[in-house]
Amino acid sequence: MSSPYKTFSCITYGCKVNFADSSSISRDLTRLGYSQISKDDLADIYIINTCSVTDLADRKAQKLIRKINIKSPNSKIIVTGCYAQLKPDEIINIPGVDYVVGMNEKLDVDSYILDNNNHNVSKINSTFNISYSTNERTRAFIKIQDGCDYSCTYCTIPNARGISRSDTIDNTMLKINRILRDDIKEVVLSGINIGDFGVKQNESFYKLLVELEKNNHLHRYRISSIEPNLINDDVISVFKKSNKWVNHLHIPLQSGSDNILKSMKRRYDTKLYKNKILKLKKIFPDLCIGVDVIVGFPGETDEDFNLTYNFIKEIDVSYLHVFTYSRRENTKADKFKNQIDNKVKKARRIILQKLSEYKYKNFINKNINNIREVLFENFENGFLSGLSDNYLKVYVPGNKKYINTIQKVKILNNDKFIFGEIVNE
Repeated sequence: MSSPYKTFSCITYGCKVNFADSSSISRDLTRLGYSQISKDDLADIYIINTCSVTDLADRKAQKLIRKINIKSPNSKIIVTGCYAQLKPDEIINIPGVDYVVGMNEKLDVDSYILDNNNHNVSKINSTFNISYSTNERTRAFIKIQDGCDYSCTYCTIPNARGISRSDTIDNTMLKINRILRDDIKEVVLSGINIGDFGVKQNESFYKLLVELEKNNHLHRYRISSIEPNLINDDVISVFKKSNKWVNHLHIPLQSGSDNILKSMKRRYDTKLYKNKILKLKKIFPDLCIGVDVIVGFPGETDEDFNLTYNFIKEIDVSYLHVFTYSRRENTKADKFKNQIDNKVKKARRIILQKLSEYKYKNFINKNINNIREVLFENFENGFLSGLSDNYLKVYVPGNKKYINTIQKVKILNNDKFIFGEIVNE
């Protein structure tokens, strides 16, 4: 049966896992004969892949749905992702929404794209489907793991995405080899709790890294985010010997107060976290380390916040992703006493954002006159731009022939943008 809908736009919120899923959905729609267009154009179908990590994420999706419905009332609007899994009844009542798709059905495009039912949200099962994004042409994000078995008191992910699960190493490598056939230079390993890869198949993240290192077609790989307690000595040993892993890790902290970490039910304390950072920076002094931190968690006193500020200030990390605590239904923290006033949360967020700016500027300055390997992704107005191995976006005057190549670049200065010059010609 042919569809009356011919064009689509896929709009994504949230993590790299969502972006990988959206790319797989888009490829399947293209396979079915649909044409992908920009979200700013008028599409016949809009697929909104939502996040629900905060209340703000939910509101962004609601606002977008209403905007699309006003702009193009005859378009079909399909909503999927974490928000859809958690609150399907709320979403289907937003004017303009035609269909709500849950996590189990999210990647099964054939089953819902022509369906007239407006709900397809079932309880999360234990199946796992690898998805990947190659939209960048030079880098690919691949979802190698989904779900989480942790029970952090603020988090909705176990409800939205289910238990931790992944495919086998063999199947994962088959998919990575498929990606590399498209001349992709960098693979970004993504997941909800990536360090948990393979544990239910008697495999491990470490064993996957070992296989990646053997792949002669892979130029370099990056890890999107990994829990501090899962960066074990085996994983570090792979990094030490590797010429494929890039000098960049994103390691969630969430709080620099042990009392708050305990209340959050995180699986480490500040001592473990600090020692992990010290060990990594001793071995890899140029390592870029990104950090997630939450401000305004219930019961976070001024003393707790000051502990967090001073802890982050003292450790050698490169930048922060600062989240304001958001109450989420069906989480333990939602019922905690001593909820923090929004004005206090905002003030604390601004303080940590300024600290992040200070940290990142220092990290850039440490790289001035250093030579880094840069994968060039874009060319505009006579300048190439791309990411260095240690996650600096660098601009270099040059020729578009260097797009999708890795070049040695000397970092020259930081004046709003980071500029460099190619040195290996």
